[in-house]
Amino acid sequence: MTDFKKKLSDVLGKSIPQLTQEEILAMIEIPPNSEMGDFAFPCFKLAKVFRKAPNLIAEDIATNLHKGDFIERVETAGAYLNFFIDKKHFIKSVIGEVLLKKETYGSSLMGNGKNVIVEFSSPNIAKPFHIGHIRTTVIGNSLYKIYKFLGYNTITINHLGDYGTQFGKLIVAYKKWGNEEEVRANPIPTLLKLYIKFHEEAEEKPELEDESREWFKKLENKDEEATKLWGWFREVSLDEFNRVYNMLNIKFDSYAGESFYSDKMPDAVKKMEEANILKKSKGADIVDLEEFGMPPALIRKRDGSTLYITRDIAAAIYRKETYDFYKNIYVVGSQQNLHFQQWKKVVELMGYDWADDCVHVPFGMVSLEEGTMSTRKGRVVFLEDVFNKAVDKTKEIIKEKSPNLEDLDTVANQVGIGAVMFQELSNNRIKDYVFNWDKVLNFEGETGPYVQYTHARACSVLRRAGVSVEDSFKAELLVDDVTLEVVKKIQQFPQIIKDSQRKNEPSIITRHIIDLAQAFNRFYHDHPILVEDENLKKARLAIVFATKEVLSIGLYLLGIKAPEKM
Repeated sequence: MTDFKKKLSDVLGKSIPQLTQEEILAMIEIPPNSEMGDFAFPCFKLAKVFRKAPNLIAEDIATNLHKGDFIERVETAGAYLNFFIDKKHFIKSVIGEVLLKKETYGSSLMGNGKNVIVEFSSPNIAKPFHIGHIRTTVIGNSLYKIYKFLGYNTITINHLGDYGTQFGKLIVAYKKWGNEEEVRANPIPTLLKLYIKFHEEAEEKPELEDESREWFKKLENKDEEATKLWGWFREVSLDEFNRVYNMLNIKFDSYAGESFYSDKMPDAVKKMEEANILKKSKGADIVDLEEFGMPPALIRKRDGSTLYITRDIAAAIYRKETYDFYKNIYVVGSQQNLHFQQWKKVVELMGYDWADDCVHVPFGMVSLEEGTMSTRKGRVVFLEDVFNKAVDKTKEIIKEKSPNLEDLDTVANQVGIGAVMFQELSNNRIKDYVFNWDKVLNFEGETGPYVQYTHARACSVLRRAGVSVEDSFKAELLVDDVTLEVVKKIQQFPQIIKDSQRKNEPSIITRHIIDLAQAFNRFYHDHPILVEDENLKKARLAIVFATKEVLSIGLYLLGIKAPEKM
């Protein structure tokens, strides 16, 4: 596809040899509305160069500019040059590339095979996979797809919470009140009840906390009974988690959780000692971070047991040695900001120059209307329940609106689950929000089902046309403003993907495909497509095909299916 911004910088460069092409490119803007042109160039910066008022400079450049065949006209507005690209040239270039590249439109080799790790989801073993896990899961999966689409070798890691004192608590609870048959029949709810009971009992009997610490210490020391129980809890939990991952069509390259690094932590601590950054404080080992404006990082407790930070440092070292990552991305809630700042600083102080390649991608918290979620108090909403309810509601809507739809169950799954995922990815990831059933199950307006339905509508038109779409269409038949708005959204899409990757923000794609769907539906409403005029029909079908491809790619990058019938 023609890079019109680059071509424009070439043209401007001949009139402004005092600036480099990179400088000119950086100065070119996209006006806030199309009436002001397709591109704008501000001349304020040139006042010192030409020793003239910016508005006069703009007029001089406009008068003497050699436009070339791709610029329709140039207008001045004060200190701005506004450029209008030749519509026929623009449409032919953009739609022609989509017809050529199809499902690879917007993809890139910019990643050049560099290894990028995306760690996401990471639920705690023996605890519910609840609505609080949805953001890390769908954001992480989307980032994985975006990086891969741009040519990076992307590796997904589910850093399971399968270590720590909570396992001591669970072992104590199971040994005192547990039943093997109940756990096997209904693993997570049963283990959750035991975990809640432990905390209720521990309020009256604090000695249970000491007992749980002893069992965790046994687990660290590879005690046979502790290890066997821990392995069983992990196995039944993964079976439960995988049921949800299968619903989302998410797979991981590695399930190496916290326990995987238990034998790697002593070496990490040794490296800290060699770097001379460990200090004793009340019998514990710490790294003093006061000069960096942070509290001390507690590396090892008085009893010799380790903490999250120790494991995360050991994990980062292992990943660098194993994958030689270009980026090591952690999709973890914003409440862990300090934790990531601390361990990254410790890694830097250990002498590792790749510390800055470890990137924390934070997101806002999900709470319930009755307050913050709490596993200890049993105040959670199971993620599987959310998806099942969304699918059930979708079935009701489809039966009402499309009673004869083939493959109802498949489409209901794609639309219902897609609706929940799309909502999670439609807002800036850093925003907190309160989970509300009505909002999750509302499919009206700017939603996933709206985009999916627009895709299905485009597929339906192409099926009814019964002809193959070719790049020999007449672009001059598509130069009206409504059609042009669709083409502009399609043209912007490759850059939207790159912006989403650069900011680690999938909502940029979500917002864009909503805008494209809205623009296409205006086009569909205003312009009959399957008309008798063959040339006009071919031209409009090219727009339909290109829209379908971009919506499909956009949904794919969000981890959402694009049904062809709804």
